[in-house]
Amino acid sequence: MEFNSCTNPTVGVEWELQLLNSKTLDLFDGILPLMEFFPHTEFIKPEYIQSCVELNSCIANNSDMAINHIRESLIKVLDRCQMLEMSICGAGTHPFSKQLALITPMPRYIHLEKSAGYLAQTQITFSTHVHVGMHSGDEAIRTMRNLIPAIPAFIALSANSPFWRGHQTEHAAYRHRILAASPSYGLPVTFRDWSDYNDFYNAAVKSGMIKSFKDIHWDIRLHPDFGTLEIRTMDAAPDLKTLLSLVSFARSMAVSMARAKTEDVSRILPLNLPVWFQRENCYRASHHGLNAEFIYNKQGDHRPLRGLVDELIQFCEPFAKDIDEDKNLPMIRKILLDEPSYCRQLESYAEGKSTLAVVENLTTQLLKSNN
Repeated sequence: MEFNSCTNPTVGVEWELQLLNSKTLDLFDGILPLMEFFPHTEFIKPEYIQSCVELNSCIANNSDMAINHIRESLIKVLDRCQMLEMSICGAGTHPFSKQLALITPMPRYIHLEKSAGYLAQTQITFSTHVHVGMHSGDEAIRTMRNLIPAIPAFIALSANSPFWRGHQTEHAAYRHRILAASPSYGLPVTFRDWSDYNDFYNAAVKSGMIKSFKDIHWDIRLHPDFGTLEIRTMDAAPDLKTLLSLVSFARSMAVSMARAKTEDVSRILPLNLPVWFQRENCYRASHHGLNAEFIYNKQGDHRPLRGLVDELIQFCEPFAKDIDEDKNLPMIRKILLDEPSYCRQLESYAEGKSTLAVVENLTTQLLKSNN
């Protein structure tokens, strides 16, 4: 398998938004009539479930360019949704919907539905994916390996799914608990280099475990066709400003981990942490969000995740300047100092006394961010 290398650390964004019945604000399987308005665009797409629309950015030189391009698509989608009596919002899960998913009738999705069984109808989640261009497969593998210990930071900063089927879950990012039922989600496997990854890939295809790399849904994965490393672990952002901050952080982190010396990375991230501690750190981040305690060595010592995130931002700053992200990277501190998205959902619930009030605020938040 070839890795189509990128000359520059470009950035591309995939933002999955929820389609809603404008009267009830429940999930609405409206992607097929919506796509009749966009039959030829590559930037507005259907996804696995029919209650989701995915907005894709162009291949951009920085996060500003990517989000401005997505804003153009959002304006078009909001206009067409109004015509179809639909609303949209951004969150990792829908706060109260109890219906099963209707799968989009596309060949790959139909195959996945058959192979997944009941899981296909219950994994109703929405996420933010960020692609960062890599010079080579070896660089992508090294960057992924360095980023794995930082996955809890991405989970906590983007956490935006504290409700599920009308229940307050006590989890900041319950989306991760839903996806944990599937064997292809979660922590990536570590590889020595591109050749080692290729050996795994060929064996996985031969065994029938996957048909292509697109069937690997790790929190971070390689996308050889695009020549990118794809950070997939983040909940769907609630608005464009939050999306911009998360994308800038993700790109800055990826470039930092690609360019920094291993000994420098190891001073801030535990590169040799046992996998069971890595899983625990991810679970804690999805459960407690930014208030989680992060295990940082084999002895089980731990520290506040907020402190680690702050240090990661500082670590990225010199690299961010080189790639035109120094203006947007500091925005991520607002999530640290102000409040992450899951807290805003909980506040809406406390004020409105219902999960319907949560969705009302999510739809309003998305609309305001576009103005």
